[in-house]
Amino acid sequence: MKAFACGDVVPGCAASWTATSDDDLLVLVGAHAHAAHGIEEVTPELVDSVTRHIVALS
Repeated sequence: MKAFACGDVVPGCAASWTATSDDDLLVLVGAHAHAAHGIEEVTPELVDSVTRHIVALS
């Protein structure tokens, strides 16, 4: 399992997710970025930032 907390990239955001893969997390985070933060385009830089903050759960 993998986990991501939005607050690691967007200070103050309490949203977090778990999923079986990085790709599954990116889908969830992309939808959240649009709905909660008004991000219209997910740039490669944003994907890189999110990917660097994904953690593996034991």
